[in-house]
Amino acid sequence: MDDAINTHRLTKYYGKQKVVDSLNLNVPRGTVYGLLGRNGAGKSTTLKMLAGMVRPDSGSAELLGENVECLSNATRARVAYLAEGHPLYTWMTVRQAVDFTMSFHPNVDRNFVGQILDHFALAPKTRIGKLSKGQRAQISLALAIAPDPELLILDDPTLGLDANVRRDFLESMIQIIQRRGRTILFSSHVLGDVERVADRVGVMIDGVLRVDCPADHFKRSVRKLIVEFDRDPPTLPPLSGLLSDWCVGNRRVLVFVGYGPAQRAAIESLSPRSIETVEMNLEDAFIEYTRGPRRSLPLLSGGQTHESAGVQGAA
Repeated sequence: MDDAINTHRLTKYYGKQKVVDSLNLNVPRGTVYGLLGRNGAGKSTTLKMLAGMVRPDSGSAELLGENVECLSNATRARVAYLAEGHPLYTWMTVRQAVDFTMSFHPNVDRNFVGQILDHFALAPKTRIGKLSKGQRAQISLALAIAPDPELLILDDPTLGLDANVRRDFLESMIQIIQRRGRTILFSSHVLGDVERVADRVGVMIDGVLRVDCPADHFKRSVRKLIVEFDRDPPTLPPLSGLLSDWCVGNRRVLVFVGYGPAQRAAIESLSPRSIETVEMNLEDAFIEYTRGPRRSLPLLSGGQTHESAGVQGAA
C-alpha cells in the first residue's frame, strides 16, 4: 500500500522556536489517521504545511505522490483541507458558498452536492452568518467533500461542537471513509472522537512525533499499575519504560510504556500484596504518556524499533 502523505524531516521555526522538528510522517492510502498533541505541540502547523499554507524551513512533504510545493492542479483538486474554526464568508448564503466553491471544481457532481446538503438539512437560502456553530461545521465539511477528494486534511474539525453535533459530524466522516480509497488525516482535542474513527494515531510532543502506530497498539503499550504493599512502598529498582511513579499511602502507582515480563518480575521481587493493572482508553493512555518525563520518553512506532530525534524507540 503506497502513502497518501509522506514527509521527510519536515521542520518549521517561528522565530527561534522549533515548532515542528524533523517530522517523518507516513499515512497509507485509505487510512484514518488521528494526529494528537497538547496545545502548541505542532499539529496545526504540520497540517498547514501539508496544505501548502505554511512553508517549511527544511525538509519536504508529498501528497498523493507529488511534492506539496509544486502540486499540479489535477492533484490539488484531489485534496481537501478544512481549517480550524471553520472560516467561512458569513455574508454568503449556503447556496452562494456552494456555488463559489464549485467554481474551482467545474467537473463536480452537482447531484452529489445536493445529497450532501440534504444529509445535513442545510437550507440553501440561509445566510451563513445565521447558522449555529454545528451548522457551520456541517457546511464546511460539505464544501470540503463536495469535489469528492481522495485525501482530506481536517484541523480539529469538531472543536467547539456539542456532543450530539460531534456525533453527527463523525457519522458523516465514517460515511466518507467508506467511500473507496479515501484517506483522512485529522487533529483533535476530543480523544473519544479519535478513538471512535481513527485506525492509526500519531502523538506530537514539542514538535516531535513520539508515537506513530495503530490506535489499539498505543492503548495496549501504555499500562498503569497499582502496586499495594503491607508497608511503606520500597524503593524501585531501575525499570525500563517507566513513565511515572508516585506513592499514595501503601500504594505505588506506576505507568509504563512497553510493560512486560521483565518489569513484572522486578515488581514481584519487592513482595507486594497485590498488583492491579488498570484498563485505559485512548484518552487515558494519551494523558499518561504525554505527562511522563519528556527527556526519556520512549517512541512508539507500531512495534518497529527505530530512532527519531535522538530517542531510541521501544514498543
